[in-house]
Amino acid sequence: ALGGFAGAVLLAAFALFMAIESIMRLIDPVTIGFNQAIVVAILGLLVNGASGIAVGMATNIPPHNLGEVVDATLALIDDPDLSTEALIDYVPGPDFPTGGIIVEPPASIAETYRTGRGAFRLRARHEVEDVGRGQWQIVVTEIPYQENKSALIEKIAHLAHDKKIQNVRDIRDESDQTGIRIVIEMTREAQPQVILNNLYKHTQLHVNYSMIM
Repeated sequence: ALGGFAGAVLLAAFALFMAIESIMRLIDPVTIGFNQAIVVAILGLLVNGASGIAVGMATNIPPHNLGEVVDATLALIDDPDLSTEALIDYVPGPDFPTGGIIVEPPASIAETYRTGRGAFRLRARHEVEDVGRGQWQIVVTEIPYQENKSALIEKIAHLAHDKKIQNVRDIRDESDQTGIRIVIEMTREAQPQVILNNLYKHTQLHVNYSMIM
Protein backbone atom coordinates (compact mmCIF):
# COMPACT_ATOMS: atom_id res chain seq x y z
CA ALA A 1 0.00 0.00 0.00
CA LEU A 2 1.16 3.53 -0.70
CA GLY A 3 0.06 5.03 2.60
CA GLY A 4 1.03 8.47 3.83
CA PHE A 5 0.90 11.48 1.55
CA ALA A 6 0.78 9.51 -1.71
CA GLY A 7 -2.13 7.44 -0.42
CA ALA A 8 -3.96 10.59 0.60
CA VAL A 9 -3.49 12.06 -2.87
CA LEU A 10 -4.84 8.93 -4.54
CA LEU A 11 -7.75 8.88 -2.11
CA ALA A 12 -8.55 12.45 -3.13
CA ALA A 13 -8.44 11.42 -6.80
CA PHE A 14 -10.81 8.55 -6.05
CA ALA A 15 -13.15 10.93 -4.24
CA LEU A 16 -13.11 13.21 -7.29
CA PHE A 17 -13.95 10.25 -9.52
CA MET A 18 -16.87 9.33 -7.28
CA ALA A 19 -18.11 12.93 -7.39
CA ILE A 20 -18.00 12.96 -11.19
CA GLU A 21 -19.73 9.58 -11.31
CA SER A 22 -22.49 10.96 -9.07
CA ILE A 23 -22.89 13.95 -11.39
CA MET A 24 -23.18 11.62 -14.38
CA ARG A 25 -25.98 9.71 -12.65
CA LEU A 26 -27.89 12.95 -12.12
CA ILE A 27 -27.43 14.19 -15.65
CA ASP A 28 -30.37 13.76 -17.97
CA PRO A 29 -29.05 14.01 -21.55
CA VAL A 30 -32.55 14.88 -22.76
CA THR A 31 -32.66 17.90 -20.42
CA ILE A 32 -29.15 19.36 -20.86
CA GLY A 33 -28.26 17.86 -24.22
CA PHE A 34 -26.14 14.86 -25.06
CA ASN A 35 -23.04 16.93 -25.95
CA GLN A 36 -22.93 18.56 -22.50
CA ALA A 37 -23.19 15.16 -20.82
CA ILE A 38 -20.29 13.89 -22.89
CA VAL A 39 -18.19 16.93 -21.86
CA VAL A 40 -18.63 16.04 -18.17
CA ALA A 41 -17.60 12.44 -18.86
CA ILE A 42 -14.50 13.51 -20.80
CA LEU A 43 -13.49 15.90 -18.01
CA GLY A 44 -13.57 13.02 -15.54
CA LEU A 45 -11.64 10.79 -17.93
CA LEU A 46 -8.84 13.32 -18.45
CA VAL A 47 -8.53 14.41 -14.83
CA ASN A 48 -8.47 10.92 -13.30
CA GLY A 49 -6.86 9.07 -16.18
CA ALA A 50 -7.87 5.62 -17.42
CA SER A 51 -6.43 2.44 -18.85
CA GLY A 52 -7.94 -0.57 -20.49
CA ILE A 53 -7.48 -3.29 -23.09
CA ALA A 54 -10.04 -4.57 -25.55
CA VAL A 55 -9.94 -6.70 -28.68
CA GLY A 56 -7.48 -5.06 -31.02
CA MET A 57 -7.27 -1.79 -29.08
CA ALA A 58 -5.95 -0.31 -25.87
CA THR A 59 -5.93 2.99 -24.04
CA ASN A 60 -3.73 4.50 -21.34
CA ILE A 61 -4.69 8.06 -20.40
CA PRO A 62 -2.58 9.77 -17.72
CA PRO A 63 -4.20 11.97 -15.07
CA HIS A 64 -4.26 15.73 -15.64
CA ASN A 65 -4.61 18.86 -13.54
CA LEU A 66 -8.27 19.71 -12.90
CA GLY A 67 -7.81 23.48 -13.24
CA GLU A 68 -5.86 23.15 -16.50
CA VAL A 69 -8.46 20.80 -18.01
CA VAL A 70 -11.32 23.12 -17.04
CA ASP A 71 -9.51 26.14 -18.52
CA ALA A 72 -8.86 24.23 -21.75
CA THR A 73 -12.50 23.13 -21.92
CA LEU A 74 -13.76 26.69 -21.49
CA ALA A 75 -11.36 27.90 -24.18
CA LEU A 76 -12.57 25.16 -26.52
CA ILE A 77 -16.20 26.11 -25.86
CA ASP A 78 -15.38 29.73 -26.76
CA ASP A 79 -13.48 28.64 -29.86
CA PRO A 80 -14.37 25.14 -31.15
CA ASP A 81 -11.66 25.45 -33.82
CA LEU A 82 -8.89 25.88 -31.25
CA SER A 83 -5.69 24.20 -32.44
CA THR A 84 -3.87 21.42 -30.65
CA GLU A 85 -0.97 23.78 -30.04
CA ALA A 86 -3.29 26.28 -28.34
CA LEU A 87 -4.79 23.56 -26.15
CA ILE A 88 -1.31 22.45 -25.11
CA ASP A 89 -0.76 25.96 -23.77
CA TYR A 90 -3.58 25.23 -21.31
CA VAL A 91 -2.62 21.61 -20.60
CA PRO A 92 1.17 21.33 -21.04
CA GLY A 93 1.32 17.74 -19.83
CA PRO A 94 0.06 15.13 -17.35
CA ASP A 95 -0.25 15.86 -13.65
CA PHE A 96 0.69 12.72 -11.73
CA PRO A 97 -0.72 12.59 -8.17
CA THR A 98 2.43 11.09 -6.64
CA GLY A 99 4.60 13.82 -8.17
CA GLY A 100 7.94 13.10 -9.75
CA ILE A 101 9.59 14.79 -12.71
CA ILE A 102 8.75 14.34 -16.39
CA VAL A 103 12.16 14.34 -18.07
CA GLU A 104 10.95 15.09 -21.57
CA PRO A 105 11.40 18.30 -23.58
CA PRO A 106 8.17 20.28 -24.15
CA ALA A 107 8.35 19.58 -27.89
CA SER A 108 8.33 15.82 -27.26
CA ILE A 109 5.36 16.09 -24.90
CA ALA A 110 3.49 18.23 -27.42
CA GLU A 111 4.13 15.67 -30.18
CA THR A 112 2.71 12.92 -27.97
CA TYR A 113 -0.51 14.91 -27.59
CA ARG A 114 -0.69 15.65 -31.33
CA THR A 115 -0.43 11.98 -32.27
CA GLY A 116 -2.22 10.55 -29.22
CA ARG A 117 0.58 8.05 -28.68
CA GLY A 118 3.95 8.23 -26.98
CA ALA A 119 5.80 7.79 -23.71
CA PHE A 120 6.98 9.95 -20.84
CA ARG A 121 10.13 9.29 -18.84
CA LEU A 122 9.38 9.82 -15.16
CA ARG A 123 11.92 10.24 -12.39
CA ALA A 124 11.61 10.50 -8.66
CA ARG A 125 12.19 13.93 -7.15
CA HIS A 126 15.12 14.00 -4.75
CA GLU A 127 17.44 16.18 -2.73
CA VAL A 128 21.07 15.60 -1.77
CA GLU A 129 21.59 16.63 1.85
CA ASP A 130 24.89 17.43 3.54
CA VAL A 131 24.90 15.64 6.91
CA GLY A 132 28.34 16.92 7.88
CA ARG A 133 31.78 15.35 8.23
CA GLY A 134 32.06 15.06 4.47
CA GLN A 135 29.03 12.80 4.17
CA TRP A 136 25.88 13.11 2.09
CA GLN A 137 22.52 11.41 1.85
CA ILE A 138 19.95 11.18 -0.93
CA VAL A 139 16.38 11.99 0.12
CA VAL A 140 13.58 10.94 -2.25
CA THR A 141 10.48 13.13 -1.79
CA GLU A 142 8.32 12.06 -4.75
CA ILE A 143 8.12 8.76 -6.65
CA PRO A 144 6.89 7.95 -10.17
CA TYR A 145 3.19 7.36 -10.72
CA GLN A 146 1.75 3.93 -9.81
CA GLU A 147 4.99 2.74 -8.20
CA ASN A 148 4.81 1.08 -4.79
CA LYS A 149 6.95 2.80 -2.17
CA SER A 150 7.54 -0.30 -0.04
CA ALA A 151 8.55 -2.39 -3.05
CA LEU A 152 10.88 0.39 -4.19
CA ILE A 153 12.63 0.55 -0.81
CA GLU A 154 12.98 -3.23 -0.72
CA LYS A 155 14.48 -3.24 -4.22
CA ILE A 156 17.09 -0.62 -3.27
CA ALA A 157 17.95 -2.54 -0.08
CA HIS A 158 18.49 -5.77 -2.04
CA LEU A 159 20.69 -4.02 -4.61
CA ALA A 160 22.78 -2.47 -1.84
CA HIS A 161 23.07 -5.80 0.00
CA ASP A 162 24.16 -7.60 -3.19
CA LYS A 163 26.68 -4.81 -3.92
CA LYS A 164 25.03 -4.08 -7.27
CA ILE A 165 24.86 -0.50 -6.05
CA GLN A 166 28.01 0.45 -4.16
CA ASN A 167 28.51 2.78 -1.19
CA VAL A 168 24.97 2.68 0.20
CA ARG A 169 25.20 2.31 3.97
CA ASP A 170 21.53 2.35 4.93
CA ILE A 171 18.04 3.08 3.63
CA ARG A 172 15.06 4.03 5.75
CA ASP A 173 11.52 5.29 5.30
CA GLU A 174 10.83 8.57 7.14
CA SER A 175 7.56 9.27 5.32
CA ASP A 176 4.67 10.73 7.31
CA GLN A 177 1.40 12.58 6.74
CA THR A 178 3.28 15.54 5.25
CA GLY A 179 4.81 13.56 2.41
CA ILE A 180 7.25 10.94 1.20
CA ARG A 181 10.78 10.89 2.58
CA ILE A 182 13.01 7.95 1.65
CA VAL A 183 16.52 8.45 3.05
CA ILE A 184 19.48 6.73 1.38
CA GLU A 185 22.61 7.05 3.50
CA MET A 186 25.93 6.87 1.68
CA THR A 187 29.45 6.05 2.76
CA ARG A 188 32.06 8.80 2.96
CA GLU A 189 33.68 7.90 -0.37
CA ALA A 190 30.36 7.79 -2.26
CA GLN A 191 29.58 10.06 -5.20
CA PRO A 192 25.86 10.99 -5.05
CA GLN A 193 25.40 11.37 -8.80
CA VAL A 194 26.95 7.96 -9.50
CA ILE A 195 24.58 6.34 -7.02
CA LEU A 196 21.62 8.23 -8.48
CA ASN A 197 22.50 7.09 -11.99
CA ASN A 198 22.62 3.47 -10.78
CA LEU A 199 19.30 3.87 -8.97
CA TYR A 200 17.73 5.27 -12.14
CA LYS A 201 19.10 2.32 -14.10
CA HIS A 202 18.14 -0.50 -11.73
CA THR A 203 15.04 0.68 -9.85
CA GLN A 204 11.65 2.29 -10.36
CA LEU A 205 13.04 5.70 -9.48
CA HIS A 206 13.08 6.06 -13.27
CA VAL A 207 10.25 4.58 -15.36
CA ASN A 208 8.56 5.00 -18.72
CA TYR A 209 4.86 5.79 -18.80
CA SER A 210 3.15 5.05 -22.12
CA MET A 211 0.24 7.21 -23.27
CA ILE A 212 -2.36 5.92 -25.75
CA MET A 213 -5.34 8.19 -26.34
